[in-house]
Amino acid sequence: MAVDLELAPKQKRPAGERCCEPVVYPDVQREAASRMAVVAKALGDPVRLQLVDVLRRHAGKVCVCELVPLFEISQPTLSHHLKKLRDAGIVDSERRGLWAYYYVIPEALEELSAWLS
Repeated sequence: MAVDLELAPKQKRPAGERCCEPVVYPDVQREAASRMAVVAKALGDPVRLQLVDVLRRHAGKVCVCELVPLFEISQPTLSHHLKKLRDAGIVDSERRGLWAYYYVIPEALEELSAWLS
């Protein structure tokens, strides 16, 4: 079955004029989106995601010495991942002598979690 279509010649629109109206506008303001992007980027690595999972499920603070055996990476690499999570505001640490004890900051994931659900 043939369909007759009438094609209009391509026309330039005046400068600054939109081609069409947006269908949906973002609900997330730029500042909130920037904060969530920092958190999402930090969680974008599988090791960091697993670290947050372990820390989130653990009751209390976890010593780095307890985390090293869980991953097939060196202690300096693990510390690098923890620093990235700390810089993003997802985890924090407390020093006790030679050891650092890490824990998740619960509020850090609330904004991202609320947006995802």
